[in-house]
Amino acid sequence: MKLKWKWRNYTMEFVSIFIAVISAFALNNWNENRRDDQAATKILTEISNGLQKDLGDIRINVFGHKEGIKACQYWRKVLANESVSTDSVGQHYLALTRDFFSAQNNSGYETLKSRGLELIKNDSLRFNIISLYEYDYESLKTMEENYFEMQFQENYFKDFNRIIAPNLEFDEKGNISSLNQPLNISSEEKKVLLAYLWKIEINRKFVLYYYGNVEKKIQSLTQSIKMEIKS
Repeated sequence: MKLKWKWRNYTMEFVSIFIAVISAFALNNWNENRRDDQAATKILTEISNGLQKDLGDIRINVFGHKEGIKACQYWRKVLANESVSTDSVGQHYLALTRDFFSAQNNSGYETLKSRGLELIKNDSLRFNIISLYEYDYESLKTMEENYFEMQFQENYFKDFNRIIAPNLEFDEKGNISSLNQPLNISSEEKKVLLAYLWKIEINRKFVLYYYGNVEKKIQSLTQSIKMEIKS
């Protein structure tokens, strides 16, 4: 009888210890998951804030490339000896070959990588974040800063300046003030400039198309992050 009672006590003690260990493990696991969720929310908020800054930077570059296209159209009219506003000649002279760089706010994403990408449990959201930063942003940076076709200042300004500058008028401060028309250039020089204008416009339109796609992805990702934080 005593042996049976002892075994019953041992069993109760074992069950109590087992439950205590399991409960402690579950509580610790819950605390870790809670900390991970809080960290993920903080990082996602940081990424979302960075994306809004990225949108601002993208729109500045988009505006610049559109101004570059307007400059192409302006100089094409000049070469065709059409009437243009000479008051804006300096603006179009500057915008034609102006280059841009791709500024990206990567701090939130770098924090996520340092903590582990698996911190974002939503597979689709994690994939879209990685895709934007590792592919789309890198592609934009390459196009703007390293792709030879997009280096307008390096490729086109020297010849453009050599041909056009003798036809410019400057004020007493040395600023471009007007343009002499018709241009005093040869037929060969005119064709060279027309070819340059064609290439510049085509390449600017190409990068604008890519910027448009990236902007849509940023807006979609921002919305997905908001939904994930609320859930």
